[in-house]
Order: sequence, then C-alpha cells, then structure tokens
Amino acid sequence: MHYAIEPKGASEDATVRYNIETKGSTFTVRAFATGLLSSLGHNPTISIPAIEGEISLNPDAIEQSSIHMIVQASSLTVTDDISTKDREEINRRIHDEVLESGSFPEIEYQSSKVSASKTAEGQYWAAITGELKMRGVEYTQPISARLTVNGTTLRATGDFTIRQSDYEIRPVTALGGAVKLKDELKFSFDITARKQA
Repeated sequence: MHYAIEPKGASEDATVRYNIETKGSTFTVRAFATGLLSSLGHNPTISIPAIEGEISLNPDAIEQSSIHMIVQASSLTVTDDISTKDREEINRRIHDEVLESGSFPEIEYQSSKVSASKTAEGQYWAAITGELKMRGVEYTQPISARLTVNGTTLRATGDFTIRQSDYEIRPVTALGGAVKLKDELKFSFDITARKQA
C-alpha cells in the first residue's frame, strides 16, 4: 500500500532536481510471442538506450515530486541473439509499423501525481501516475518504482505493463508469421539521475 507523505512546513525550496543520465541507465521492453515460436520461448527483448529527462524529488513532501522523461523512438533496437537478417526485419517493423519513428520521433512521459512511503533513510517506494505519449496518442500510465538517494545520485528501478492497443498499435508479426506478439509489453527500468549543479 502506498501512502502520500504529508508536508510539514515543506516548500518547493526543498525540491532537489536530478538529470537522467543515459550512461548508467537501462530501459528495456519485453514482448511476448504467440504462434509457432512461443513454445520456444522466443520473447524479443528491446533496448531503449536514448533516454533523457528530469526527476524532481521533495523528500519532505513527496507529492510535490515529479518525473519528465523523453525517449528517442529511433533508438529502440532488438538485443536478442538472433541472425542479423532477423534482427533487421524486426527492427524495421518496430520503427516503420509499430512506432512510426519517422513521424513520431519522441516518446514522452510526464507525471501528474506522485505518492510514496519512506522505507529507509534515502529510500522510497513510489506510486506514480502520468501521461505516456506515443505515436501521437496519450494515455494514463501508472508506474511503481523504488527510489534510492545516495549523495548526488538518485536511482529509480521498477517495471510496468502497457497494452499496444491503447496506443492504436496493432501487434506486429514477423519472420513470415512465425513470430506474433501479444498486445501486452513489459517495460523494466533501472535509471540513474545526477543532482543538478
């Protein structure tokens, strides 16, 4: 259960802002296959290497905290150990048919509500609600995250699931129909952010 921490004379002056660092952060998507290859456990993993944004944390009043993150859609790439030809086909379909990266170059998340419980000194369990915008479609997306603050570094880890159909995406098929992906995608993140100077 998540509890909002009530402010005790807190103000925005207590807010610390952190810049998300691409280096040292990992963000991946796991797609789940149906069809012929599902029995082989072929569930493609997609890396999201180009992320940027800002996390604002007010330790005295967590509900005043926020996160804004932007992903460059063109950076997404399959990381599985498959042939170059298969990787190129799946990547092409991701960018041309799923994300339409040429027309919608950015995927954006902006929080609208944050609540959290403090689990230890410098550690929090946060429930975040915000708007995820992808392919020109915006949809409310809740995220649960573990936050750890250590000196000038903030680390956020967690995972969440989205449905492609919420963003008007038809699940892709590839390799001549041998790979068909389910509607649900699971995102996992381990994000490092550095305190602004």
